[in-house]
Amino acid sequence: MKRIVLAALLSVALSVPALAAEGAHLDGAQLGLIWAVPFAGMLLSIALFPLLAQHFWEHHFGKVSAFWAATFIIPCVVMFGALITATELVHTAALEYLPFIILVYSLFVVAGGVRVAGNLAGNPATNTSMLAIGTLLASVVGTTGASMLMIRPLIVANKNRHRNIHVFVFFIFLVANIGGSLTPLGDPPLFLGFLKGVDFLWTVEAMFAPMATSALILLALFYAIDSYFWHQERHRRVAHPPEREVKIEGVHNVVYLAGIVGAVLFSGVWKPGIAVPVGFGNAMPLEGVVRDLILLGIAYMSLRTTRRNIRIENAFTWIPIQEVALLFAGIFITIIPALAILRAGHDGALASLLAFVTGPDGRPINAAYFWLTGALSSFLDNAPTYLVFFNLAGGDAQVLMGPLFHTLLAISAGAVFMGANTYIGNAPNFMVKSICEERGIKMPSFFGYMAWSGAILLPLFVLLTFIFFR
Repeated sequence: MKRIVLAALLSVALSVPALAAEGAHLDGAQLGLIWAVPFAGMLLSIALFPLLAQHFWEHHFGKVSAFWAATFIIPCVVMFGALITATELVHTAALEYLPFIILVYSLFVVAGGVRVAGNLAGNPATNTSMLAIGTLLASVVGTTGASMLMIRPLIVANKNRHRNIHVFVFFIFLVANIGGSLTPLGDPPLFLGFLKGVDFLWTVEAMFAPMATSALILLALFYAIDSYFWHQERHRRVAHPPEREVKIEGVHNVVYLAGIVGAVLFSGVWKPGIAVPVGFGNAMPLEGVVRDLILLGIAYMSLRTTRRNIRIENAFTWIPIQEVALLFAGIFITIIPALAILRAGHDGALASLLAFVTGPDGRPINAAYFWLTGALSSFLDNAPTYLVFFNLAGGDAQVLMGPLFHTLLAISAGAVFMGANTYIGNAPNFMVKSICEERGIKMPSFFGYMAWSGAILLPLFVLLTFIFFR
């Protein structure tokens, strides 16, 4: 059943000869909002099932993903034919889904082969330093990789703290979300933008100021809060703490991480102008094929050269990446008609949404892009949300990096930053929560966490709006 989504995609792709003429694409102007129901259902399932039917979701999330994918595929075949359906599915699989999941997979495997151990004491200076390091790492190894790398040593450092919930709440704010905003490696939305033509270095240059502003404010606030609780717990401290020791195992994986960065950079710089046909009028650029093969090779080498006990002590399992692969298969399939509607612009069924983020003079309202992208990223998945508004703003990367610079900045910041507003806003959020609770840390409830984010993050985002998105 775990292969059911892929099987659904392949069954349609194989139902028409691969030698068919240039594949036609869906005309978004002919699609009503009813075609966005599978996409909305997919995202709502991800948001609500873990809260309302956790046991069912843990055992059947692949079936739910396949169901929503089928609710688009079957009607599309009936209404528009197998050729158009297969063209859209092959395009999405080859040019968007596979590059995305291969990057996530390689980062997951390599980061899981590095183990940080030691006897650090969780005082305000140490905790703030670890959060700062994790924030910077997130843009290099991804928010998922940095979270998995840093959360366990942070838990160990704070195991004797009576009041430590705030440490892990700020960890989610910074390491699992805001820290991943400087490169396409950091967070899935930015990598999708990279695949759409956004330069690798544009993200670094454009996002540095809002990311640095947010991180410095949050780190300073965290230090103040942590210092307050630290002074409240003087009686719990060891009179003569042991000498601090830090040990890093699997350090050779750092070389593999550098290789991943190099492969992605290489694919963004090397443009041979050669395309590899993948069927139905679709073709993959050669640089993308080479990048993906290198990433898979790096992941394989990490698995072969890392001692098994390192991954065991890291509690490394394949379940998270399996869940991501199956759920995003459903997301990428069901988002096809929604993106087609958005590409239709004023002729599409979402023309009113375009009007909401467009001023009377026809110029984009950057603050609206920031908050609308962020609001949806808080409760739905931030990667497809980014794609929706990227296309809503025109979908031309060169224009968005040029005349519409601040619009792309608003979309990027909204998708990455506001994923921290809820546990379901970004994949690492729930992973961090689960690991903490497994170690006996009583994390806030879903709405309890939103009380933290509402009190701390929303005022910060208002400030960012006045500084960067007016």
